Amino acid sequence: MNPDLVLGLLGSVVTLTVLFEMMRRQRLREKYAVFWFVVAVLTLVVAVVPGVLEAAADLVGVAVPANLLFFIASMLLLVVSVQHSSELGRLEDRTRTLAEEVGLLRMQIQERDAHTDGHAEAHRASDAA
Repeated sequence: MNPDLVLGLLGSVVTLTVLFEMMRRQRLREKYAVFWFVVAVLTLVVAVVPGVLEAAADLVGVAVPANLLFFIASMLLLVVSVQHSSELGRLEDRTRTLAEEVGLLRMQIQERDAHTDGHAEAHRASDAA
């Protein structure tokens, strides 16, 4: 059996197994699972039918099909990184907003407790007199 085929099949099977296990344990959201499923299937296609990569390389004018594969993989990782950076920034903003809201709510509770304690003390003092 061709070592490239074995490596591609192994990579696809491992990726799909990890993907399904992470989804089962709710460690991966569906929107990311679809993306990684497509990557695994494309890896499987390229492993089983290497002519697809060669035809794609010829189509875009790349002399070495492996260079096209590395370029696509690099761009894929760049897109994932930028998307995660964007989502991280959005989540940091949301976390900051929630922390500020919690702080304001705690301050309101403390003020209400202080106001209630003040009225209770005054009421006890008037009852004692």
